[in-house]
Amino acid sequence: MKISKVYSKIYYGWIITIISMISLSFYFGIRTVFSVFFVALIDHFKWSRADAAMGQSIALLAYMVMAPISGSLVDRIGPRKVIIPGIILTGTGFLLCTQIQNLFHFYIFFGLMVGVGVTWGMGIAPFTVIISHWFERKRGAANGIAGIGIGIGILLLVPITQYFISYYGWRVAFFILALLVFIIPLPINGIFLRHRPEDMGLYPDGYSFNEAVSSRDKKRIELQYSTQPHENLPFSKLFPTFRFWSVILFPALTTFGIYTVIVHHLRYLIDQGVDKLFAASLFAAVGALTAGFRPFWGWFSDRIGREITFTIGSTCFSSGIFFLLFYQYIHSNTILYLFVLLFGAGWGVTTPMIMSITGDIYKGKNFGLIYGIVEGVIGITGATGAWLAGYIFDQTKSYFWAFIIVILLNIISVILVWLAAPRKFRIR
Repeated sequence: MKISKVYSKIYYGWIITIISMISLSFYFGIRTVFSVFFVALIDHFKWSRADAAMGQSIALLAYMVMAPISGSLVDRIGPRKVIIPGIILTGTGFLLCTQIQNLFHFYIFFGLMVGVGVTWGMGIAPFTVIISHWFERKRGAANGIAGIGIGIGILLLVPITQYFISYYGWRVAFFILALLVFIIPLPINGIFLRHRPEDMGLYPDGYSFNEAVSSRDKKRIELQYSTQPHENLPFSKLFPTFRFWSVILFPALTTFGIYTVIVHHLRYLIDQGVDKLFAASLFAAVGALTAGFRPFWGWFSDRIGREITFTIGSTCFSSGIFFLLFYQYIHSNTILYLFVLLFGAGWGVTTPMIMSITGDIYKGKNFGLIYGIVEGVIGITGATGAWLAGYIFDQTKSYFWAFIIVILLNIISVILVWLAAPRKFRIR
């Protein structure tokens, strides 16, 4: 049997991966620049931390509602009809943010418009569904490469936003973000985005068949990419299972911690006497490390397994938060650098593993809906983490218990991954 693994110069799935990476860089860059605006808007309007953090919580609640819809609609009406309107709404929301005068404006323009727009136009849910069509055996690697964008977004957008806020004001910073959204992800997705490899005569991972392949041999290869029996079960049969809820909850608990840290750690460090630009630079370094580790974790998980990979990465994640917490007792740059290294490495494991584990277990007719639900529940816990940490600080004048809760929930998420057991479903 001669099967030719033909790439017409470059398998188009990798181009889809790069498009996903660019889009996700804006998605998470937009999510994380909130922490910079959080400081600026509190200083300008004198809002409480819980009230200001509610802007991020509203954005995440919008994500909760819209992510399942966007994931499902990608396969129903095609990705462009979902993604392009979302990008336009995101840019428009940022333009309106330049006119913020009160909390209501902030909640509507940033929380609602940007929250909905970024979910549809640059969110993880639609691009995870698209990548799942283009890759099977290399799903972890593809998701890891796409996930680089999350780190790039932090690396570039956080310091750029801080620079414009510091020298020109937060209104100009909002305008610059709107401009970037309109000139980068909008044309790239409009021109190059494609839905499935079958539309280009390919199979997942770039396989195509030469004319010498017999129909019997072709059937054998197609069987490798056929769905698992449970994948075509009605959603009503999957919903009540323990595995389904393990897959739903392990990303949610991890994301609670992510948004607790990214929304509040800059304010926490500034409270400890760290210079604003230096704190923003540390956050950018976290983004750089995250970008570097995401493809590594994806590649590593394709070889050693998702469970072991997630466990190692989560250990780094919790250790980084421990050092962040420890900084309030010993003000040492070494402790800050350990936080950056370990949290960046640990954060890097989350997106490729969430995308890959869900794809391993549920790729099939229900995948768009299921992954949308995963991201929707992430929106709930992310919103809860962002708000609860602010509330805990307002009540105790400390982030101690907020960071402790993050570490405990992260340990539970590791247990849930092992119970979900994606190793039983992967194509090898």
